[in-house]
Amino acid sequence: MKLSTPFMILFALTPAVLAGQSRQVPDLSGTWRTDTPDGPQTIVVRPDSSASWGDETVRWRIVADSIFIAMGDEWLVYNYALSGKKLTLSGGDLVDPIELERAGPPSPRPDGVPVPPAPAMDRRADVGT
Repeated sequence: MKLSTPFMILFALTPAVLAGQSRQVPDLSGTWRTDTPDGPQTIVVRPDSSASWGDETVRWRIVADSIFIAMGDEWLVYNYALSGKKLTLSGGDLVDPIELERAGPPSPRPDGVPVPPAPAMDRRADVGT
C-alpha cells in the first residue's frame, strides 16, 4: 500500500463551521508514523495547513469528520478518527483503513517550500467510498 495518495494530505487547523456553529477541531499536527508493505512511512502535519512526506508537500483541511487533502486541483477526502496518539484514515481511495501513531511534534516546513494553493471546495476527486 502506498501512502502518497492518502497523504497528499492532511488538512488548516481552523474550527469547522456546521450549521452556523463553531466546533472544536482536534489537533492533528505532529509527526506521524505507520508501517506499510513498502516499509515505514513518516508524515509531518503542520498547523499552517501543510503536510509533508518524502519530498511531497500538500495542503489539508478538516471538515466535520473528514480530512481533505489537496491533490493538484482536487481534494481527496478521507474519514478520520483520532484516539490518543492513534490516527485512523479510511474511505476515499483506501481499500483498508490506515493507522498512524503520533511520534512527536511537527518539524517546520523547509524554507522555500510553499503551501500549495487550495482547490475550490467543490472540487472533489471521484474515488470510491
